[in-house]
Amino acid sequence: MANKVDIWMPLYVADYLSATSRLTTEQHGAYLLLLMDYWKNGAPPDNDAVLAQITRLSPDAWSNARSMLEGFFQLSSGHWVQTRVESEMQKANHNKQSNSKRGKAGANARWNKNNAPSMLQAMPEQCSADGTSPSPSPSPSSKPSTIQKNTVAPPEGVTEMVWQDWLKLRKAKKAAVTQTAIDGIQREADKAAVSLQTALSICCARGWTGFKAEWMQSQPSQQDKNMGAARAIFGDERNFNVLKIT
Repeated sequence: MANKVDIWMPLYVADYLSATSRLTTEQHGAYLLLLMDYWKNGAPPDNDAVLAQITRLSPDAWSNARSMLEGFFQLSSGHWVQTRVESEMQKANHNKQSNSKRGKAGANARWNKNNAPSMLQAMPEQCSADGTSPSPSPSPSSKPSTIQKNTVAPPEGVTEMVWQDWLKLRKAKKAAVTQTAIDGIQREADKAAVSLQTALSICCARGWTGFKAEWMQSQPSQQDKNMGAARAIFGDERNFNVLKIT
């Protein structure tokens, strides 16, 4: 008996109609159900209860239809066998196997295109003589990283916000953040009698990457600016009391 094939089944309409011209509508349906079950599960058993279930007929209706339908089959080893169905199933199985072989051959051809070795063949050739794995070659397009990691912790007394602002400023100016730079700013802050927090804040406000005490001394006070403006207006050295309006 042929093995079960896929769920499709060929139906030759002309052959079918010429062989079943004397079947009733109910018998046509019963016969087609028998053929489809045969195609899916193999030859049905010679059992009236099973055959009635396959054809969706009541026991009485099946007993009436049996005499017409059993002529399309041969009783063999307790099963209803039909040579036409067996022949078509063998053809379908053969076509299925042929298609599978062609598909595998096509896949192998694509895989072996240009005589490329398989992964298992290539791996021993790529290994060095001492059995160690070769070091991967750097990509020609790859570039060494130029990002400098900040390893300097925020100094004591400097808030996180001021510290992050100063780091961003140094990065924008392409200036490295080193402990030497921090120590230098601390010395200049001590000379200017200000804290490191204040010195870094001034650097952020004025865009300075560094800090010098003399820079603070050279900056005119607001009073000096006001007196300069008054001299420009009145043109003398009188002592003006300029009120600062806020």
